Amino acid sequence: MSQLDELKAQRRGLMIVLSSPSGAGKTTLTRKLLAENPDMTMSVSATTRHPRRGEKDGVDYYFVSKEKFSELETEDEFLEHARVFDNFYGTPRAPVEEALQEGRDVVFDIDWQGAQQLTQAAAEDLVRIFILPPNMRELEKRLRTRAQDSDETIAKRMSKSEAEISHWLEYDYVIVNEDIDTAMEELRTIVNAERLRRKRQPWLGGFVKSLISGG
Repeated sequence: MSQLDELKAQRRGLMIVLSSPSGAGKTTLTRKLLAENPDMTMSVSATTRHPRRGEKDGVDYYFVSKEKFSELETEDEFLEHARVFDNFYGTPRAPVEEALQEGRDVVFDIDWQGAQQLTQAAAEDLVRIFILPPNMRELEKRLRTRAQDSDETIAKRMSKSEAEISHWLEYDYVIVNEDIDTAMEELRTIVNAERLRRKRQPWLGGFVKSLISGG
């Protein structure tokens, strides 16, 4: 690694928020982004809902009781928290702050309520991206293809999707996920550009001074 590469590595991490109505594809995009960036980490939320098939505690979520969740909320252990349907979700503060200080990007799979709270808590570190489906028929088709939810749950998700989509203006970027490869390329472009923002490269000040002084 060259000296310049070492300097570029001295950056604070990003908080990358991906939000969408259920079925728009944010989980697939998130997994691809993480697979391409081994130094990137996924924020693991705490939730009071029961695990779905194949989900592991501490990997997909921290599954906790409502009593434990309330205790963590009271102790200000969450960067954000929200109620979704009949369950609660929250982002533990400590692991996120540690990752940012180490220069590692953290990805958040949260809804617009969580994004609003993160904006209040850490706007300078935040990049907010909203994922839209190409149309509502495709959204319902994807939900049914998943085969994870009952017809009643799918109906509830479709009913809520319009309200979720109405918050798209609160995000920095919007990706319409008609084709997953195209959407992924747009996501890569956003992340790379945000990493290169001047304010996120603290090494530049010293570098410019050395240039001016003939270093």
